[in-house]
Amino acid sequence: MTTGEKNREKGVPLLLKNPLEKFKGASFSGSVFNLSCTIIGAGIMSLPATFKVLGVVPGIALILFTVFLTDMSIEMLLRFSRPSGCGSYSEVMGDTFGVVGKMALQIIVVVNNIGVVIVYLIIIEDVFSGSTSNGVHHAGVLEGWFGAHWWTGRSFVLAFLTLTFFIPSICFKRIDSLRYTSTISVLLAVVFLAVVASVSVYKIVEGSVLRPRWFPEITNFGSFWNFFTVVPVIVCACVCHYNVHTIQNELAEEPQMQAVVGTSLALCASVYVTTGLFGYLLFGESTLPDMLSNFDNDLGIPYGYLLNDIIRVSYGGHIILIFPIVFHPLRLSFDGIFFSSSRPLASDNTRFAVISLLLVFIGLVGALYIPNIWVVFEFVGATAGFLMAFILPAAITLKDRHGIATGKDKLAAIFMILLGIFANAIAICSSAYSLVV
Repeated sequence: MTTGEKNREKGVPLLLKNPLEKFKGASFSGSVFNLSCTIIGAGIMSLPATFKVLGVVPGIALILFTVFLTDMSIEMLLRFSRPSGCGSYSEVMGDTFGVVGKMALQIIVVVNNIGVVIVYLIIIEDVFSGSTSNGVHHAGVLEGWFGAHWWTGRSFVLAFLTLTFFIPSICFKRIDSLRYTSTISVLLAVVFLAVVASVSVYKIVEGSVLRPRWFPEITNFGSFWNFFTVVPVIVCACVCHYNVHTIQNELAEEPQMQAVVGTSLALCASVYVTTGLFGYLLFGESTLPDMLSNFDNDLGIPYGYLLNDIIRVSYGGHIILIFPIVFHPLRLSFDGIFFSSSRPLASDNTRFAVISLLLVFIGLVGALYIPNIWVVFEFVGATAGFLMAFILPAAITLKDRHGIATGKDKLAAIFMILLGIFANAIAICSSAYSLVV
């Protein structure tokens, strides 16, 4: 008999060691915004670059296919957590594969989310302080407004935001407390998307947009390998599994969780396809790995520079506000690795503060020394992203510890594992090839 089963017999809910975890007042809309905020993050900025590599038709198809598989894997994860009463992804892994499985998942979440945090900070640097790509400098918003000064530089901007927003925002111990920042963050992403789409449509009507490539051009071995580097970028943009149980635990009506997942994924798929398509149409072969860096020149339309600033500030604000909801599971997983036998993290303010500051420091160092977001996406998406999103939920299904898997479930799980291993290996090799060539 599992710990969860014993607890249910005694009438004790699993994982409620901390009074904070008993909260059950999260609304459907708040949960949708929190999960959507987990999904719609830094990945959106690299989607136009994936369309540049893949072409329009494969780009849209890959996004929709990845969203479909993500929905399937989350459904598996939720369904196979119910028999044992597990309240987190790591608990499901622990119930299925023991202590080793739980520890492995926590390490994967830490690797993935550290990568995501670094990507967020790099984007914030690019937006407000500028970036340099292939020897060309792209001015940031603050640099454009006030000129190049020490206080508009990347290090100072990150330090200022860390002290004024990041540290205060990561002090919340309950994820539902972030529903308002998540709502504003998603709305800012919609503002960004609306302006980009409007500018693209204007230039299409004007006739100044070049005809896009509908399919990839594979001319040599290098271009063939380059085709696979985009796969982990798309996968990384859809990973949200580490927050699903946390959001469900606080949801007022727990059976609504699958509807929350479906609504969030539908919203995110729409945003991803629209951003990738219109971003690529707007800049074509000049699209940079971080599309925001393209918005530092006149767009060639009325009020072009003003629209540039609206686009960059709205998305920069979106990333700033999304930071705490990705940091939340990172901190819990890090604590689970090193302090699994200690009292709950939310009950130990000293440990909570020390771990939080340490992880923020690691993120800041990574953001200052890693050149661009594409590098992080390639390796994080090709390792932790594939494992967390597809391979591990499928492995839980095949293990079928409680005997609830159907034949269809097992076939789907085998397909996801084979696809994940193949895409994972190809993506790692192609990423390594692109670095050495």
